[in-house]
Amino acid sequence: MLGKLILAFAILPVAEIYVLIEVGSVIGSLNTVAIILLTAVVGGYLARTEGLRTYNQIQAHLQQGIIPRNEIVDAMLIFAAGVVLLTPGFITDLAGLTVLFPPTRAPIREFLKRRFKNRMDRTTIEINRF
Repeated sequence: MLGKLILAFAILPVAEIYVLIEVGSVIGSLNTVAIILLTAVVGGYLARTEGLRTYNQIQAHLQQGIIPRNEIVDAMLIFAAGVVLLTPGFITDLAGLTVLFPPTRAPIREFLKRRFKNRMDRTTIEINRF
């Protein structure tokens, strides 16, 4: 867990700054800022669109009495992608946009479902009797 925190709060921002500087030196600082703003706007629109589509699927499944398993995981992924897209940078934008597109989100969702299941299978719960 500590390694993931170090990655998220130390290594990733440094990598983002490095990529921003390199891209800025090639295409110019104003173009770099414009691309970052464009990806934020497009990403926000896609997150909203995908979020509403997923919300409607969840509602439809619930009305039919079906548990919306995949849709719940999709909703969490879409939310996370939206948050990541708010962070300026090319690496986080690429990650966020990858998660927003349904064809690329599906394998990520299945990976997370397997990981959750494996973690639940390894976890034992002891119930104390009074």
